[in-house]
Amino acid sequence: MPKMKTNRAAKKRMRVTGSGRVRRPKQGGNHCLSNKSRKRLRRLRANDMVDSAMEKRIKLLLPYG
Repeated sequence: MPKMKTNRAAKKRMRVTGSGRVRRPKQGGNHCLSNKSRKRLRRLRANDMVDSAMEKRIKLLLPYG
């Protein structure tokens, strides 16, 4: 059986935590930043968790994560 391939796009965006949850950055923090408030930009810096409904699908993309 050959090794499974990691989805490189998913690997660059998400990582699996020690407890097995999937961590991702919040969306909306890359451009048009001058229109967003400081408070909003501060909130966007924090990481977010992937929804539990999508977790199993994401983990298939990250077999060695």
